[in-house]
Amino acid sequence: MEKNYILAKWLNNEITKEELVELKASPDFEEYEKIKKYSAHLKVSDFDQDTILERVLSHKKTAPKVISIYKNWMFKVAAVLVIALGLTYSIQNFKTQTQLASFGKRTTFSLPDNSQVVLNAGSEIEYKKWNWKYNRNLNLKGEAYFKVAKGQRFEVKTTLGNVVVLGTQFNVKARKNRFDITCFEGRVKVNYKEKEIILTHGQSVTFENGNQINTPVNIEKPEWLENNLSFNKEKLSTILDEIQRQYNVSIAVKNNNPNELFTGKIPLNNLDVALKIIATTYHLEPKKIKADKIIFEGK
Repeated sequence: MEKNYILAKWLNNEITKEELVELKASPDFEEYEKIKKYSAHLKVSDFDQDTILERVLSHKKTAPKVISIYKNWMFKVAAVLVIALGLTYSIQNFKTQTQLASFGKRTTFSLPDNSQVVLNAGSEIEYKKWNWKYNRNLNLKGEAYFKVAKGQRFEVKTTLGNVVVLGTQFNVKARKNRFDITCFEGRVKVNYKEKEIILTHGQSVTFENGNQINTPVNIEKPEWLENNLSFNKEKLSTILDEIQRQYNVSIAVKNNNPNELFTGKIPLNNLDVALKIIATTYHLEPKKIKADKIIFEGK
């Protein structure tokens, strides 16, 4: 009760210095300040003193009704709390939601319709909760695996192209100028520049620099979920970018710039083995300068 009394005096700017020091020591003081900030912008209609006086004089006098100042303060506190809670709820539902997976990490989360998403390392997704049932759109930077709940149109937008689905499982990867889409269940429609193609179960397509590569797949989900990086005719620079992203390390290549394309797998749970595969394939010698810094040199 004493705490509420001090809070009410603070909202009315009637608090003493000693009481203010006590209130600031409260772990909830930061939240109180936010509430006071929001409530300061609230406006009420102007008070017409003459009109009120006329109404009072025109009515029969009755016994005066005493309203406790303390109760008045408490009503104000309650009103501010209700308004603050309403503002918080609105902000949370209308603002853009962001999910991140930093280097060396993955993030798994559910969308408002219970669609499941796994973000690969170095990736980001943005979406809005508002009206999600009828407007299931999100923006992806990087790579993610989706297990979509059945419902309305579901669209994944990237800087390279868009993927539209209805109740399916698929993987989207948009890194630099390479766009990879694999369908594991159902059907997906892929839009890349002026091209539009339909993928069904077991089909994959890659777009890079305007070129299209169609590849059949016989797996049930992305290999990176099983701690393997799978590459199909990719440049060494692209492979090293992915290894750096997955292991959160820095890799440089000196005195050599191989042009051969790589097709194969690299483990995500053993950096030494991953480096050895690269070294053997491209005839390079890996040197660890630090635990998180590697340099490849030509043999």
